[in-house]
Amino acid sequence: MTAHSALFARLARSDFRSRFRLGPRERAYADAKGRGTIADHARDFIAGRLAPEAPRNDGRQTPMRGHPVFIAQHATGCCCRGCLEKWHGLRRGRPLSPREQAYVVDVLMTWIDGEMGFDPHRRRPRGPQQGKTDR
Repeated sequence: MTAHSALFARLARSDFRSRFRLGPRERAYADAKGRGTIADHARDFIAGRLAPEAPRNDGRQTPMRGHPVFIAQHATGCCCRGCLEKWHGLRRGRPLSPREQAYVVDVLMTWIDGEMGFDPHRRRPRGPQQGKTDR
C-alpha cells in the first residue's frame, strides 16, 4: 500500500489516464539520467508550468510525449490546473504552495517508479532477471 493507493485506484478506472505508459525512448532517457535527475526535472516542470496562479497555456502546456515526467503528468492528472483540481483537489486561481508542489512531484515519481519497476522498499530497481539463478 502506498500513500497514493486510493488516487491510483481512481486513475486506473479512467480509460484516458490508464492508457499512458512509458515508451522505450522515455524509459531509456530515465535510465540514462537516473531517478534523481528525473525528480529534479519534475520539480522544475511543476514550478514553472503548474505552480503559478495562472499558468501560461493552461490546459495545453504539457506535451503528450518526449519526457517521462510529461507522460506521468497525464497519467496522474497533474497536467494542468483543471486536472489538478479534479483529481487532487488543488484549486485553480492561486499559486501552488511549496508543499503542494512537493505532493505533485511525489505523485509523479511514484508513478514513474512503478513504470520503471522500482520498488521503494528494496531501494534498487527490479530487473527482469531478479530472483532467477543459472542452474
